[in-house]
Amino acid sequence: MTGTLQAHALRVRLGRRDVLDGVSLQVGTGWTALVGPNGAGKSTLLRALAGLQPLAAGRVSLGGLGLPRPVERARRLAWLAQQGEATGELTVRETVELGRIAQLGLLGTPGPADRRAVDDAMALTACDAWQDRRLHELSGGERQRVLLARVLATAAPLLLLDEPTTHLDAPHQVALARLFRRLAHEPAQPRAVLTVLHDLPIALQADRLLVLERGRLRADGAPADPAVQAELVRVFEGAIRIDNGAAGAPRVALALDSPPAP
Repeated sequence: MTGTLQAHALRVRLGRRDVLDGVSLQVGTGWTALVGPNGAGKSTLLRALAGLQPLAAGRVSLGGLGLPRPVERARRLAWLAQQGEATGELTVRETVELGRIAQLGLLGTPGPADRRAVDDAMALTACDAWQDRRLHELSGGERQRVLLARVLATAAPLLLLDEPTTHLDAPHQVALARLFRRLAHEPAQPRAVLTVLHDLPIALQADRLLVLERGRLRADGAPADPAVQAELVRVFEGAIRIDNGAAGAPRVALALDSPPAP
């Protein structure tokens, strides 16, 4: 069971600036994309939801209770940082196997189920063909797929992913969008997938869009919702244009004929 992740009036202050200012939301099963201009507070919000960011006010709860202790939290909530870290001397498989620590603990011995989880995670992210290569031998996009596989190997029902499409080319971005949708709607175990994205065409494929600006949540709803689209165009200062295709799927393009922002 996933459990609903809730933020209650979150406030984060860094220096003299409120990076988050009274953000309240809840995240359940499905794919939710968090978008907004640079400096909106997206990564800070994701860290706060993961229990990694000290709060000036507000609270985060999971399943109606406060966030559990780190060991139990790691089993229920998996986190991918914007700049994911891993030792470059580890092989791809060894890196992905680290994701099983959440289930095994530091001293646990991997069994057949753990090996299957690692195999499945590498297959889903298309990095199984070079599982014996070392991380320092990989390109940025390949490395990103490995770090995502490490997250998937945890088998956590709630995934918080900060810029998971970084360094990926268009085919792999599309594959990742399909993967998010698949994970969020698996009949046997639907997951809650929350992704911070700068790639708006990918974000518009999500089930739900959260629009953040200057630390405040400005819109929350389906990508096809006209009110959500209008707010998205506004926070990006008219630099984008959103059209709904014949099938109703929203598409975004740069508004190159728009006047420059002041």
